[in-house]
Amino acid sequence: MSRREVPLKKGCTQIDRVVVGYDRPLETFFAQAIAIDADGEDVTLIWQGTYPGELATPRSAIALIEQYCDVPEDLARQLETDRLATLAQADGPNQQAAKRALIIGEAEPPRPKPGR
Repeated sequence: MSRREVPLKKGCTQIDRVVVGYDRPLETFFAQAIAIDADGEDVTLIWQGTYPGELATPRSAIALIEQYCDVPEDLARQLETDRLATLAQADGPNQQAAKRALIIGEAEPPRPKPGR
């Protein structure tokens, strides 16, 4: 997974931190915008890219946060490079099980019935 913190626009007071990246197991880009409440706790205001394939392009993630950030000119290219760097990686057993649980609500792969 890649994770890149994006600089906030000067004067942006409603958000304290913005992060975008690529999640290889879910095959999606993601965007998070986080504020800090009066108790000093993180409050996530935007968090998209949590489902398989939800944000298919770097631009789709950037569009969610650009109103708060000074988006670097090459951020989309950096994110696409992050994605390309993961193409040869495969899911391990735990990632496969997590995907099955997320996608079809099944924690274990289907097993053949006895006698078949």
